Amino acid sequence: MSCCAASSSSPVLANPRGGFAASCSTRRNHRVIFLGSRQFSPIIYSPARRASSRLSRREVIAFAGQQSWDIGRFVRTLYFFNGPPNPLKIVESILSSFTGSAPGEVPKKMESSDVVLVTGATGGVGRRVVDILRNKGIPARNEEKARSMLGPDVDLIIGDVTKENSLDPKYFKGIKKVVNAVSVIVGPKEGDTPDRQKYKQGIKFFEPEIKGPSPEMVEYLGMQNLINAVKNSVGLTEGKLLFGGTGNLSGKIVWGALDDVVMGGVSESTFQIQPTGSETDGPTGLFKGTVSTSNNGGFTSIRTKNFTVPEDLSAYDGIELRVKGDGRRYKLIVRTSFEWDTVGYIASFDTTKGEWQSVKLPFSSLNPVFRARTMPDAAPFDASNVTSLQLMFSKFEYDGKLNPTFTEGPFELPFSSIRAYINEPITPRFVHVSSAGVTRPERPGLDLSKQPPAVRMNKELGSILTYKLKGEDLIRESGIPYTIVRPCALTEEPAGADLIFDQGDNITGKISREEIAFICVAALASPNAVEKTFEVKSTVPFSEPFVVDPSNPPPEKDYDVYFKELKAGITGKEALEGTPAQV
Repeated sequence: MSCCAASSSSPVLANPRGGFAASCSTRRNHRVIFLGSRQFSPIIYSPARRASSRLSRREVIAFAGQQSWDIGRFVRTLYFFNGPPNPLKIVESILSSFTGSAPGEVPKKMESSDVVLVTGATGGVGRRVVDILRNKGIPARNEEKARSMLGPDVDLIIGDVTKENSLDPKYFKGIKKVVNAVSVIVGPKEGDTPDRQKYKQGIKFFEPEIKGPSPEMVEYLGMQNLINAVKNSVGLTEGKLLFGGTGNLSGKIVWGALDDVVMGGVSESTFQIQPTGSETDGPTGLFKGTVSTSNNGGFTSIRTKNFTVPEDLSAYDGIELRVKGDGRRYKLIVRTSFEWDTVGYIASFDTTKGEWQSVKLPFSSLNPVFRARTMPDAAPFDASNVTSLQLMFSKFEYDGKLNPTFTEGPFELPFSSIRAYINEPITPRFVHVSSAGVTRPERPGLDLSKQPPAVRMNKELGSILTYKLKGEDLIRESGIPYTIVRPCALTEEPAGADLIFDQGDNITGKISREEIAFICVAALASPNAVEKTFEVKSTVPFSEPFVVDPSNPPPEKDYDVYFKELKAGITGKEALEGTPAQV
């Protein structure tokens, strides 16, 4: 009934029976240089100037022939993003403007991680999944043997899917995929042999009962806890919405203008909500303004306030914007630090005038940039720690290059959504081992005498199949890319027999645990297995043992051949609900 997290080089493992998992800042002439002053002429105050005219509180007069700089807007900008001014930070910013140096804080380097979590890693199917993933045997199944069983290169974390507080999401950071082999424990009432031979033979050979937590706790509430723990880590098929939709437009992300006023310029922009501005006449965000090169300026932008909690986008491959273009080139800036003036990770994108378009910006295309200069020594982009977003229209590209689409004057960029996305083709992120028969106990007109013991004894076994089906439904409703494998009766026989894949929950028979493990690992890499639910058995009858000749082993199977023939949306519930199966 357990699970958990983490190692960058090894599969993440977990125990279904008791809980392991492995991993994851006036006098005479005085020169004052404001923030970013290296990019515009310094402003000079003198007693003569002060006597000849009175400066308003809102503006400082720049050199003759240039426009007035709105110092009030400058201060309001800083206050909006940073709160009350910190004198030490102001001094630090002024000093950095003299040196042109990058901020002292270097973003934390993201550790490479592509971990598979295997829950139930010491169970019959789970340990074989681990064996396949790591290409080494794992012979034990209890906590005392776990260290020797899993080896010294795997971290162990104890967790229990039936106890939500034991599944801290931080344990799952970096996990990309899950194979869930957790299952309620069924055993013989009269006891078993030390090596569990009766259990391995199947419940047709003994009078069964539930051992430990109930099916409701393990198969349903446990599934709910597990999904909640891994959902942010493994990602959603439709991506993670950062901005957009009726609710999200109303304030989850707070945008503010950040223009060249911070460099002495006079460009000005704003963020607005247009109630009917989207392509479907729904609400949309609008980045608009007027850009000017006066006072050596030339950019406008809108930036979000720092998120209260950084967004973990490590499950995704990039950011997608839905925008209505105006033919100009814009920039998306993503930050991974709460600091005000720090490295941003930037990608430029072109738009088509008058057309709504989806712009996909892979994380791999983001370049570390500080004040329009690329920073080759900056840390790699850390998608697990996104703290703010920014949209910019600028005269400048990078390292002195100019934006070829730049023109002074007004502009508008409507954008209806910003989301993190998974690259296509999408493969399963959650492979779950369920059971054949989960829809049969309540199926009308079914002859129970011809069904396996678990179907006949569903109520006596705590409604085990009913709760397995409820757990499956949680996966299907979660938005996670999934595959649900429903084996018929599990055996200790070797893999290699010919197989029958079916849908609709009608078949009976047997299949080896080793074969199911191979199917689960194959499904992780197959786009053809996404959103498929299926039953599987071998062609060998119960009455005949299946053996393999070591000198002539069966050929490896291409499970994708089977996956391609399966249909999404068929669960067997069609017979319960009186709805036709999809074909």
